[in-house]
Amino acid sequence: MPLVSTGDIVGGAVARRRGCGAFNAIQLEHLTAIVDGAEAADAPVIVQLSQNAVRYHGALAPIGGAALAEARAAGVPVAVHLDHAESRELVREAVDLGFGSVMFDGSTLDYEANVRATREVAKYCHDHGVWVEAELGEVGGKDGVHAPGARTDPGEAAEFVANTGVDALAVAVGSSHAMLTRDAALDFELIAALHAAVPVPLVLHGSSGVPDAGLAGAVAAGMTKINIATQLNKVFTAAAADDWREHPDRVDPRRYLGAGRAAVAVEVRRLLGVLMLGHAEAAR
Repeated sequence: MPLVSTGDIVGGAVARRRGCGAFNAIQLEHLTAIVDGAEAADAPVIVQLSQNAVRYHGALAPIGGAALAEARAAGVPVAVHLDHAESRELVREAVDLGFGSVMFDGSTLDYEANVRATREVAKYCHDHGVWVEAELGEVGGKDGVHAPGARTDPGEAAEFVANTGVDALAVAVGSSHAMLTRDAALDFELIAALHAAVPVPLVLHGSSGVPDAGLAGAVAAGMTKINIATQLNKVFTAAAADDWREHPDRVDPRRYLGAGRAAVAVEVRRLLGVLMLGHAEAAR
């Protein structure tokens, strides 16, 4: 199947008033599991590689090339997205490699510097046909920088989008990165206000800490792109550890890594179902 852009998948979700799943991969097992889960759900999916994942592999090209190959071979639309890139050099590398979208994270900068840097990145990416997500307002739990109670102001968010030309905006509404429990309480009134004020799709980061009902409520309130990373890592690690404990004599890592991969595929399929049906169920 031809590569699609994150913008294509997000645009389709907006038109149907549904959420779309954006899942972070760390290694090959994540990549194949995410695509397997999407194919089982018969749903489009966004595969994300973060700057931290790139750092783990030492370079973007090996894992990025694998992600693009998985996307081209998939039986459903798969977009490949660079997540939380703080380096403009990494953004350019992703564009050159063939990524259809990037998320530039200038949230550690002051507002004016964030606007300038994001505007430059957006222009470069748009000149190359690449969709751009950015972040305004702090999302809790990221590298100790962001306060858990941070919230994005709707007026400032609308101004930021107008001044940068980005295609989507990640906002702070009560979620937090790297949560191991699923009990984050989102501010649905703020999501609705942001949806009304901001002319581009909204992105929820830190979604692993949000329970299913909260994800459905976020979609109903106006959130579209839902980023999930830690939840997949939890599922993967638990399944791999269980397999190793049951068969401690095994030395072939494909056994326990395969168990982790299979568990992630099941969870991706389940979460895509929550997001695709979330608005209809929440509205009842």
